[in-house]
Amino acid sequence: MKRSVAGLLLIAALSGCGQASDARPSVSAEDREQAESLYRANCIACHGAELQGIVGPDLRRAGSELSAAQIVGRIEKGGGGMPAFRTRLTEDEIQVLADWLAGHK
Repeated sequence: MKRSVAGLLLIAALSGCGQASDARPSVSAEDREQAESLYRANCIACHGAELQGIVGPDLRRAGSELSAAQIVGRIEKGGGGMPAFRTRLTEDEIQVLADWLAGHK
């Protein structure tokens, strides 16, 4: 029950953030590689190998719901069951990961 409530709260929090603009952050091949590596090391356990969501929400269309800046905030601060990563990842790593996720529309 707690897991279901936490998941619903996270979905509600994410959906309440507003719509992202249609502009996709440009992600170089090098940044994409880094983002995918960071995702595998830090996110895959909760969000799944295909971004499909397990404990955490589905991220396959994250950029349709959140801007890169909003994703940065979520990664840094956590919330709704997600831990904060501001002490685990550098600002640059968070930005690369957020830009990559924002490109998923």
